[in-house]
Amino acid sequence: MSTTLVTVICLCHNQKDYVLDALQSVLNQTHPRVQLIVVDDASTDGSKEVIQQFISNYKEVVHIDLFENLGSCKAFNRALPFANGEYIIDLAADDVLLPNRIEIGLKDFTKASPKAGVHFSDAELIDAAGKHLSYHSNRFPHAGIPQGDIYKEAIQRYFICSPTMLFKKEVIDSLGGYDEHLSYEDFDFWIRSSRSYEYIYSPEVLVKRRILKNSLVSKQFTLRSLHQQSTFRICEKILTLNKNEQEKKALHKRILYEIRLNFRLLNWRLCWQYIRLAFINKQATYV
Repeated sequence: MSTTLVTVICLCHNQKDYVLDALQSVLNQTHPRVQLIVVDDASTDGSKEVIQQFISNYKEVVHIDLFENLGSCKAFNRALPFANGEYIIDLAADDVLLPNRIEIGLKDFTKASPKAGVHFSDAELIDAAGKHLSYHSNRFPHAGIPQGDIYKEAIQRYFICSPTMLFKKEVIDSLGGYDEHLSYEDFDFWIRSSRSYEYIYSPEVLVKRRILKNSLVSKQFTLRSLHQQSTFRICEKILTLNKNEQEKKALHKRILYEIRLNFRLLNWRLCWQYIRLAFINKQATYV
C-alpha cells in the first residue's frame, strides 16, 4: 500500500490559530504518498494569509481560495475534482492527524473485505490550546463499536468520530459528493455510504479532535439550528433506503429521539414533521 496515493482535503473557515497544525500534520504522515488540498472558505480572520505563507514553501499543495462562504459541504465538493488519491480524508483545519493515521488505515484496508469503504478510529479530544480533554472511547467503548455493515446502528445511535474517517474515493464518487442541501455532512455520509459499503474500526487513537466553544458541532443542539432541519431531511432519506423491519425499527427509535430533542429546542414545526414521518414509517412494508 506504500504506493497508494491518499488525498487530504483540509477545509478552513476562520481557523487561523489552528490551520498550520492541521496542514503540518498532513506533511508529517509516515505514508509517503499524500496529496494535500487546502480550501479556504472565505475566511476573514487572517487564515488566508497563513495558508498563503504555508503553501509558498510547498508548491505541490493545491490551494482553493473561495471568495464566498459556501459551508463545509459545498466547499468540500469544490475540491473533489482535484483529488487524485485512491483514498480521501476530510480534515477540518482545527483537527490534527497523528503521523501514522494514513499508514494504519491503509494496512487495515488490506485485511478487510473488498466491500469495505470507510475506516474510522478512536480520537483524542483536545481543547483550543491543544491540551488533552478525553478520548472518544471514554464515551463510546471499543467493545460497543460495530464494524462491517453498520447501516442499522448508524441510524439509531452516534458512535463514529467523524474527523477520524479515511474512505475510498469511489465511495464519495458513488454518492455524488456531499449533499449540498444540508448544513452538515457526516450523518448523511454515514447513512448513504453504509448502505453499500462496509466500515472498518481501529481502536488506536489516530486523530486529535479539537473541541471549541463556537464550532459547528457546539451549535448543533441550539434553538432553531439549521442542523436540525438537515437531520430531518436525512431521516426522510433513511425511509427510502430501508429494506427490512429491523431498519424500520431503528428509524422509529431515531425519530422518537429527534422528537424529544426538538421539543426541548422549541422546534414545534419539526416535531410535527417527525410525527408525520413516524406515521409514514409505521405504514412501510418490505417484501
